[in-house]
Parts: sequence; structure tokens; C-alpha cells
Amino acid sequence: MSTVDTGRLPIARPQLAALSLLGSGLVAFAVFLSGFVIFEPAPYELFLVALIGLWALVGLKISRSVAPLLTLLTLFMVGGMLSLTVMTDLTKGPMYMAVSGFLALSSVFFAAIIEDRHERLRLIFNAWTAAAIITALLGILGYFGAVPGAENFTLYGRAKGAFQDPNVFGPFLSVPAMYLIHGILTQPIQKAPLKIAALLVLALGVFLSFSRAAWALNLFCVVAFVFVMLLKERNGLFRLRILVLALVGGIMIVGALLVALQSEQVATLFSSRSQLVQDYDGGHLGRFDRHRLGFLMSMEKPLGIGPMVFSTIFPEDEHNVWLKSLTSYGWLGFISYVTLIIWTLSLGFRFLLLNRPWQTYLMIAWVAVLGHVGVGNVIDTDHWRHFYLLIGIIWGCAALEYRHRRQARAGRSS
Repeated sequence: MSTVDTGRLPIARPQLAALSLLGSGLVAFAVFLSGFVIFEPAPYELFLVALIGLWALVGLKISRSVAPLLTLLTLFMVGGMLSLTVMTDLTKGPMYMAVSGFLALSSVFFAAIIEDRHERLRLIFNAWTAAAIITALLGILGYFGAVPGAENFTLYGRAKGAFQDPNVFGPFLSVPAMYLIHGILTQPIQKAPLKIAALLVLALGVFLSFSRAAWALNLFCVVAFVFVMLLKERNGLFRLRILVLALVGGIMIVGALLVALQSEQVATLFSSRSQLVQDYDGGHLGRFDRHRLGFLMSMEKPLGIGPMVFSTIFPEDEHNVWLKSLTSYGWLGFISYVTLIIWTLSLGFRFLLLNRPWQTYLMIAWVAVLGHVGVGNVIDTDHWRHFYLLIGIIWGCAALEYRHRRQARAGRSS
């Protein structure tokens, strides 16, 4: 029986195929768990740490296409570790950096396994969508007090599903929403009703989160994704179908939200949350004033001030991922993070409209990352699990494209 050297353990080919299938299923389950983060460490962290360890034993390969991602995230973490050296109280800082390190590793892991088998993308997105629908239902039912323990799924009168914060719950639903929209627009019409129902659940969940960032992110993602699909598809009839179905879907979502607004509880909170600038945004030491003062302070702190220290100096946390990277990861972390974002978006844009089996997933991930970069101006996203998954998806798809091109060149030269 022939064997394969996977880099760690020699494994027979039939066993390798079975392990690959099992591994793909475990990856899908890990992504599913990412929708349930009521407490920390969440089941997602515990399960994924074990999964990465097991995968490393049988040969987790980091190709030269994924190596820059690993390098940038390593530099980001080095900046974070250096920021710990300026802290006087190390009660919480090391744990914060441990979580950052895990998330960085998870991004590299997802990129590597996607490069290994692009079919895993479908499992990842299906698992993400299933988790999003369940956690959105929990948020909706909890908001209206329709389930026992409803308070576990709300915070300050806002739906948060199985998350700790409505501001993370809402953005988590953006990728599944785009995935469902793609299915509605491209698959046979008889499959549309279930997807439309699931999309309405997600839309209501986002709305009841009463997160302005989540509202803006989901709206941007839907519009940008439909626009990208229109750019990619050259068939006039298909473009017309996209426009018609997108219009009908938009009308249905607006109708569902109008029904929700008939509730006095919903209408009152919506009236308050829909104001562009809240009391805690403007004024002295408001969100935007803290941003200005924080950036000025960071210019004098090359190593940063350490994680979770900003809120001991100012009334609240940074609520700006760029400022967060300066204060918690220093100048090195900031430069690494900015480089990572620019490189990731450039990679995705370069390969965005090619005709590949993984193209749909790349388009969704690229639009979502672009939207998340935008909301990062008003929210700290450096510990959002799904954001690191999105980064890994784009780098994994780019690695697939590089391999595809190498194989094409090899085929022409032979």
C-alpha cells in the first residue's frame, strides 16, 4: 500500500482521503461554532485550537503564497508583545494578546486549508449561514421575549443573538446575507422561497441589533455585492434578472422592517439609534474627540500603551481599529496591520472577476472585508473572529489562483 509523507506522519492514501474528508467536516463545524460566543473562551476557540493542533500533526502546509500573511500577522503580534513591556499591570494584557495570537493563527489556518481544497469554501459558507440563521432567530425571539432566558440574547434592549455584543452580532450576518442573495439570484427560482425566508430572518436580526455600524455594513455589502455581480456577468438577461430580483428582495425587506416598526418598543429604539451622531459620539471626550486625542498620544508612544489601557485614561475604549492597533500593538503593529489590509484588498481586487470555481466566495469575502474596514473606523474589530476568517478566505483564494496559474504555465510548457 502506498503512503504519503504529509510532513509529519506517513499516512496511506486511503487514510489520507478519509482524514481530508473528516477534516473538512470538522472545519465546517468550527465555523458553525463561531456564531455562538456568549462567553469566553467560547467553544469556537477551544475546538479550533484542538483542530489546528491535530491538523499540524498530519501536515498543515504553509505555502509561499500564504507565507506573507503569516509574516504580517507575526509582526503584528510582535508589536503587541512589545506593548506589554510598557504596562505596569499585566492582569489582563497577556490574555488579550493570547486571543490576538489565536485569531492570527486561525486566519493562516483557514488560508492554508482553503488552498489545499477549494471545495471547503462551500462547507465554510454553508456552516456560517446555518449559524447566522440560528443566532439571528435567537436574537429575534429574545428581543420579543418569546423564549425562556430571553435576556441572554439581548443587551440594553438590543438583539445580540448568541453573541456578547450587538455590534458584533449584526456584522456577523453580512456574509451569510450575501451568500443567500447569490443563491436567490443565480439558482433555479423554485429554490428561492427558503432562501428568501432565511434572508428576511437575517435582515430582521440586523435591524433589531440597533447597531448603526451593522446597518451600514449590511446595506453596503448587499449593494456592493450586487454591483460586483453585475460587473462580472455579461449576459443581458442575467443582468436583468439580478436587477429585478434585487429590487423585489429590497421591497420585501423594507416591508418586513415596516411591520417590525409597528411595535412601539421597536419604533422608539429605532428613533433613538437612527440618529447619525449620538450623545457619546460628539462633545468633549466623545468618540471622535477620543480618536483625535488618542492619535496624538500614540505619536509619542512607539511601543503603544498596552491592550485595554486606553479605557483607563479615557472614558471608553478606542472604538477605532486603526487607533487600537497603535495603542495596543505599537507602531510596528500599526504598520503591519495597515499593510495587511492593503495587501488583502489588493489581492482580492486583482482576482475579483475571474471565472473560477471559488470566485463567488472570493467576491463575498472581498466585499465583506472592504465593508469591515469601513466600520473599523468606529468599532474595534481586532478581536472579531469572523473578520480573521474573511482574511483567510481571501488569501486562500489568492493562493488557489497562483497555483492555477503555475499549473497552466506548466501545461503550456510541457
